[in-house]
Amino acid sequence: MKRIIKILSAILLLLLAMYIVLLVMFQQPDKTVAELAPRWAPPPSQFVEIDGMRIHLRDEGPRQAVPIVLLHGTSASLHTWEGWVQTLKSQHRVISFDLPAFGLTGPNPQNDYSIESYSRIVIAVMDKLGVDQFVLAGNSLGGYIAWATTVFHPERVTKLVLVDASGYPYEPTSVPLAFQISRQPLLKLLIGDMLPRSLVVKSVKNVYGDTSKVTPELVDRYYQLTTRAGNRQALAERFEQTQPGPLMHRIVEIKQPTLIIWGQEDRLIPVSFGRRFQEDIENSELVIFATLGHVPHEEDPQSTVKSVMEFLDRE
Repeated sequence: MKRIIKILSAILLLLLAMYIVLLVMFQQPDKTVAELAPRWAPPPSQFVEIDGMRIHLRDEGPRQAVPIVLLHGTSASLHTWEGWVQTLKSQHRVISFDLPAFGLTGPNPQNDYSIESYSRIVIAVMDKLGVDQFVLAGNSLGGYIAWATTVFHPERVTKLVLVDASGYPYEPTSVPLAFQISRQPLLKLLIGDMLPRSLVVKSVKNVYGDTSKVTPELVDRYYQLTTRAGNRQALAERFEQTQPGPLMHRIVEIKQPTLIIWGQEDRLIPVSFGRRFQEDIENSELVIFATLGHVPHEEDPQSTVKSVMEFLDRE
């Protein structure tokens, strides 16, 4: 019995030593907005006060056109749309912002990450900017928020663009490792503030069709903005509170012209759900990009934004 206790004690000491080594190697403490903003919020970035949060946003392009509002997905930021913005802003007013729990906006002080709360934030931002009607576009979680906002406030949305959108319950064929960890409270507690760069690399590659496009600069962006104070804790709450499915019966209520964009190589939300959105939304069209993954707007902005420009220009 004593021998077994000694062996178990030795194993525990070894595990503790390994944990300490990992902690030293991979610990990445939270960073303040002041530390991150010089690199990630240069002009035209601005911050607006909404419900106790300082929302990081960009408002670009001519003011006379109906704006297009861009909503990013989980663990992303407004930067994911930069490729689209460069093209769109020549003819359209383009508004993008970091959703609560992500980017430089950070956590919601009320800890409310329900789809209804996200929708209220969209409307509050538009009210703050004096925007009455707008085209609404979103990717993944942002797509879920976009179509839910269209359902809740149909008088505000003139057209809808869904990019590999969430909303229906789905079975992914592959889930980013960072998402898996955030859904496991015990594992998340054990790793604490550890953030191996390799974890971010694997997670970003998981949502790309062509992983050769995942550059060190791209990984830097995801890595650094994840360390914004409170974001890692808020991510777990977002997964728990924002579940796809409860509102899916209302998708058929959407009457606005809708463009659905999907990456054929999406392993998180399969392309079959793009076809389902097309079936349920009466006035919709589906464009599938054969080689792209879950973030086609980021992976190949030039090809995907062409479809958006044609859609926006159409009466």
